Amino acid sequence: MKATLFKLAGVLLTVLALGGCSTLGGGAADEQSADGAAVTDAGGGEASTSGLDAGGALTMQALENPDSPVYNKVIYFDYDISEIHPDYRDTVLAHGALLAANPRTTVTIEGHCDERGSREYNIGLGERRANAVKSLLLSQGAAESQIITISYGEERPAVLGSSESGWAQNRRAVFVYY
Repeated sequence: MKATLFKLAGVLLTVLALGGCSTLGGGAADEQSADGAAVTDAGGGEASTSGLDAGGALTMQALENPDSPVYNKVIYFDYDISEIHPDYRDTVLAHGALLAANPRTTVTIEGHCDERGSREYNIGLGERRANAVKSLLLSQGAAESQIITISYGEERPAVLGSSESGWAQNRRAVFVYY
């Protein structure tokens, strides 16, 4: 009885160990680098670091890749403006494509302001900024259910102090992925 139990346990461990492998051979690469070439590790296996799948769609790994357009999770706004600055439009578009390609992913867009203006005004401005980002994400195919917006107004500054450079860093929208 014990011998049969040990054999069964051995077979089960072997099956689990082999089942945990993604592939059992040196097949063709499914993923490519940003320039389209397969990335090979030192062991001869294939690996991807680009954050793009074989079809060129962004994957969630792109959020951690400094070369990815979605690595930047903060965009900045001009004073008293809620329109997305042209310098950050491509960043928001890339985040929209990422959400469209990953329908189970949820993001919160946090709207922030500098300390100038009343608390109530800044809460409204932060909300308008977050909603401007949301609108552009939706235009790229992201679903309404994937996006949560929140305004912190001036309550969570990135930089303390009353200087133009500090204020510029506080006028922002932040992408927080779940």
